[in-house]
Amino acid sequence: MTKVFDKPEDFAAAALAGFCAANADRVRAVAHGAVRAAPGPRGKVALLVGGGSGHYPAFLGYVGTGLADAAVAGDVFASPSTAWIHGVAKAANRGGGVILGFGNYAGDVLNFGSAAERLRAEGIDARILAVTDDVASAGADERAKRRGVAGDLPVFKITGAAAEAGLDMDAVMAVAGRANDATVSFGVAFDGCTLPGQGTPLFTVDAGQVGMGLGIHGEPGISTRPMMPAADLARTLLDPLLAERPAGQDGRVAVILNGLGRTKYEELFVLWHHLTGLLSDAGLTPVDPEVGEFVTSLDMAGCSLTLTWLDDELEGYWRAPADAPAFRKGTVARPAAAAEDIGADAESAAQIVAAGPDAQAAGRCVAALIGHVARALADAEEELGRIDAQAGDGDHGQGMARGSAAAADAAEKAVQAGAGAGTVLSLAGDAWADRAGGTSGALWGVALRAWGQALGDDGKPSVQAVAQGAQAAHDAIVRLGGAQVGDKTLVDSLVPFVQVLNERVAAGEALGIAWAAAAARSTEAADATAQLTPRLGRARPLAERSLGHPDAGAVSLALCARVVGANLPG
Repeated sequence: MTKVFDKPEDFAAAALAGFCAANADRVRAVAHGAVRAAPGPRGKVALLVGGGSGHYPAFLGYVGTGLADAAVAGDVFASPSTAWIHGVAKAANRGGGVILGFGNYAGDVLNFGSAAERLRAEGIDARILAVTDDVASAGADERAKRRGVAGDLPVFKITGAAAEAGLDMDAVMAVAGRANDATVSFGVAFDGCTLPGQGTPLFTVDAGQVGMGLGIHGEPGISTRPMMPAADLARTLLDPLLAERPAGQDGRVAVILNGLGRTKYEELFVLWHHLTGLLSDAGLTPVDPEVGEFVTSLDMAGCSLTLTWLDDELEGYWRAPADAPAFRKGTVARPAAAAEDIGADAESAAQIVAAGPDAQAAGRCVAALIGHVARALADAEEELGRIDAQAGDGDHGQGMARGSAAAADAAEKAVQAGAGAGTVLSLAGDAWADRAGGTSGALWGVALRAWGQALGDDGKPSVQAVAQGAQAAHDAIVRLGGAQVGDKTLVDSLVPFVQVLNERVAAGEALGIAWAAAAARSTEAADATAQLTPRLGRARPLAERSLGHPDAGAVSLALCARVVGANLPG
């Protein structure tokens, strides 16, 4: 159980502040993350890594020469928001562009993808590096759906070394892609982890059992087996990785035996004792192997094994010197901290330009509707959490309540500053994503911002503009998240809402009538997700548990649609 904290909701921020204070010679704090105290040369490609807190040394411990230029930290097991990633990336940028590296989780995909779009719109070359090493989460024929686990480290290390060597963006990304394709991991759990302030773990493993294929956000394994001797456990970890050895590979491998937070180093060394013989029997030669904690899951008991199939180039970058708080290799001359301002405050306050009277009135209307939504989601928090717990971690209701409350507060402040409808909606979306965290927060953040940009701040939006904004929100979610109808996500509820709304508006119906029809269709579609099994996200490995229960994201979207429809002005 996680015992050392003040308020649970402040745990991640306090840990970030403590990390930066303890490593002031190597890193410099920025809002929601850290950058190198001594940044790389001008023109260098920057590597930003990040994700939820609770995984140290990932991701903050990897900021340093020869590895990452910066890290951004979300709440515990929750993606950092688009705005946070955008701010830290701008602080890390040295003029050669920024690579955004993360594990392949839905919330991270959305937020890092959205941040990359914002950076590119500002003239900064931003690329995406989603690590996909976990063989338990998808088959080799669906590599793009795999999660990123301890394979984050070799992929980031090799990518960071290529950037440190002065390669340009295209060349660094080519190396990164090869490193990711060459990396595979498999893990086991002996017991689950407990979030700060919670009295019970996110999952449990029965006494005398081992969970196979765990996730690092508290997801249980895909199966269980009886506890086994260390020699057999070593083989259990290695065999799924050997099955994916590339044809013609000469046997050189980077190897990481990773503890997940509560497994002692001596236990890992016992496993390594057996793994050395198994690797040799398989014709593999470990190159600079690492045994320890590299990507953890708070206090989870368990471990994982990672292999990166090396060639001459990848081996050179894997063995290249690095000096980060939690990972050092070779000898690196410690550069002096830069005197220049590298972005101690990566967040800049949004500048709101007062709109005209009609636009301000529209802004007040939007803010009032968001307030109604926030109150409805607060009332529905427990029920949405219950639905989500069928195959997820049960935090959807909490995230929706927190996110919508923050959005309502941001909308009211924007109204007081004279904002129009588009700005009110965009700032509400940013606040929702910042406070909610997770996949749902990211989805609502990108959707509301896209809708707001479609509405604009010129007078009162037309009915057609509202419908076009709904389409823009849909397009942003599908583009960044990749979900389609039938995947058992909020997209199953969103698509029919947008279709019906646009059809009815095109037919000349008033907004209130068209919206009500769209909300009714959205509700029907949300209910129908009970007959689906998830094909994306954390719930996908536990699809059977979800059958017979609707998707929480689809249900909450339909609820919001009904609430807005009931409160639209005549």
